[in-house]
Amino acid sequence: MLVDHLAEVENRLVLACQRAGRKREEVLLLAVTKVFPADIILEAHALGLRDFGENYVQEFEGKHPLVSHLPDSRFHLIGHLQSNKARKAAELFSHIHTIDSPKLARRLDEAAITQKNVMIEVKLSHEEAKHGCAPEDLPPLIDAIAACPRLKLDGLMTMPPWDENPETARPYFQQLRALANRFNLPQLSMGMSNDLEAAIEEGSTIVRVGTALFGKRQKPQ
Repeated sequence: MLVDHLAEVENRLVLACQRAGRKREEVLLLAVTKVFPADIILEAHALGLRDFGENYVQEFEGKHPLVSHLPDSRFHLIGHLQSNKARKAAELFSHIHTIDSPKLARRLDEAAITQKNVMIEVKLSHEEAKHGCAPEDLPPLIDAIAACPRLKLDGLMTMPPWDENPETARPYFQQLRALANRFNLPQLSMGMSNDLEAAIEEGSTIVRVGTALFGKRQKPQ
């Protein structure tokens, strides 16, 4: 049951923060609800969760009318965003974690009516399937976002290669933290169900948790 899973995840967060000498409130639990029905968001909201992560603009467009009324809810896009979907993403999401080019930043800024909190997705692995900005391309992208009046750059996000051993992700978390420090960016979106402890120990401020809360994802119909 979700209430039990949430208690287990919360306990993991508390213990990880204690080990890292951090306060629990320094880490946002972002509930990843992609490929789950709107009912899951309603149930999670009733249990106190307020931040929800979705991967696909088109999928969330169908859920949005069923959940947009939820008080204090915030919806984050954590999947790759194509520039031709920037307008729709600006309508649906208040937070976008996956800016990876000046072109996308400009498209989003043009489409936004209200200010959007954004993060830059940084590609630190060599996996072809992964998206993101190369570390060496961060300075011009940061400048491009700074020139967009409706975008507020919060920090950096990354997606390490999947591995059952959570320690495998630690070097990627360390690299992202070093980049955030270099550019004086306060937020780090890193860590998921399998490796959230390592991420918190390395400074994560947002952990993206789906499986540990909701179980294995259902395949889209």
